[in-house]
Amino acid sequence: MPTATLTYKNNIGGNLSESSSKDFFEKYNPADKSELLGKFPKSNQKDLDNAVSIAKKAFEIWRYTPAPKRAEILYRAAEITKDQKEELSRILTKETGKPIVEARGEIQEVIDTYLFFAGEGRRIYGLTGQSELQNKSIITIRQPIGICGLISAWNFPAAVPSWKVAPALISGNVVILKPSKDAPMSGYMLIENLYKAGLPKGCASILFGTGEFGDLIVRHPDIKVISLTGSVEVGKMVYETCGRMLKKCALELGGKNAIIALEDANQDLLLEGVLWGAFGTTGQRCTSTSRLILQKSSWSNSFLEKFVNAAKKLTVGNGLNEKTQVGPLITSSHRDNVHDFVERTVKEGGKVLCGGKSLTGGEYDKGNFYEPTIVSNIKPNMELACKEVFGPVLAVIEVNDINEAVKVANNVEYGLSLSIYTKDINLAMKAGNEFESGIVYINAPTIGAECGGAAAFGGWKNTGNGTREGGVMALDTYTQYKTIYIDYSDRLQRAQID
Repeated sequence: MPTATLTYKNNIGGNLSESSSKDFFEKYNPADKSELLGKFPKSNQKDLDNAVSIAKKAFEIWRYTPAPKRAEILYRAAEITKDQKEELSRILTKETGKPIVEARGEIQEVIDTYLFFAGEGRRIYGLTGQSELQNKSIITIRQPIGICGLISAWNFPAAVPSWKVAPALISGNVVILKPSKDAPMSGYMLIENLYKAGLPKGCASILFGTGEFGDLIVRHPDIKVISLTGSVEVGKMVYETCGRMLKKCALELGGKNAIIALEDANQDLLLEGVLWGAFGTTGQRCTSTSRLILQKSSWSNSFLEKFVNAAKKLTVGNGLNEKTQVGPLITSSHRDNVHDFVERTVKEGGKVLCGGKSLTGGEYDKGNFYEPTIVSNIKPNMELACKEVFGPVLAVIEVNDINEAVKVANNVEYGLSLSIYTKDINLAMKAGNEFESGIVYINAPTIGAECGGAAAFGGWKNTGNGTREGGVMALDTYTQYKTIYIDYSDRLQRAQID
């Protein structure tokens, strides 16, 4: 737990450690900018080298620990997290601003992720194949890779690290986590609780720092795997560096997600879905619904009126208030960026139906609050239709038919999550097949990806590099294959010759 002075230390291999830089950054509550949540060390190369040295020694032990034994630690970590659920949720709300009900959902996702990957401790399967030669067998097994550098984002500071840490550890790797400087507390608690669960010393570290420190992690020659959740711009730089160093690299980047609403859609279901998709987490999800592609129909205008009225009634405020539905934006500068988007859109011809400005007065003056915003009269090539805002701003684009809707939905550089509302399952499946996205929802909003099993989280195009998180496919990032040939013929056999 943090000290009474609110000054955190790095956790290197299970031991708290002062950074050799002696320099700190501060984290404030986005709902109350006067509340200092903590001071965090700006880690440097010396800190990283220390963590890597400890991790290398730990890996030589952890890699040979049977996977079911590794799983027992994840099971215990899930139980500890469950016991601390309310405390962890409140910490998460304070550092991100998200409503407490969403924070509780995120902590539950950590629990579920631990339980799922603990189960995979008995299912890290390989393959058995037939040799083309007599008295010879072939087996292929998964093995761990080494030290994994995990660089996480601020909007899901507990769930996203768990998506990376759990499959890495169950596979036999060791990890070094760098959380975002905008939400460093939840990751700290995550690593602390793994050690409470019995994780051997050295198997996990958390080091705080800025983007420059993240670059040191990516470039360190002894870190063999990089997993990043971040922006497209940063992801491209990380991918280039990993390519030169031939490192495994997993990228989960931006999104510009859309809901297509056809004329036969269930309007009540659609209204609920767009409200949650666009304004849940204050629009600060990579899967947030930022475009409503609405087929022109006899009810499209009346639906927009109902939607605008519902958006105006959303309760904006401090996430610790149980009634809050929309929290603050993460920083003042980010709120300014969101507002600049809206202003540029208006100059392009967009029409603000509701919102479009910061909330001020009373409690709002303390934080980074912005009104839920809906902008109509958006054309497919306008900036708001193509670029990620990462805030509570929804672009409404009207189309004539399903073919135009799919074309507009695909007309972006991203390919994370797309949705369609219709009662025609044939149309829904046809559109889902044509969507250029890693995730497709039918009659549900673009957010709410599950963890475990077949729930593979990740995108196409500039959203990532083809890797997946949250389900069994995540093991592909953290394992490498080894093929073992067993020849029991007691003679030399030559493939393709004998």
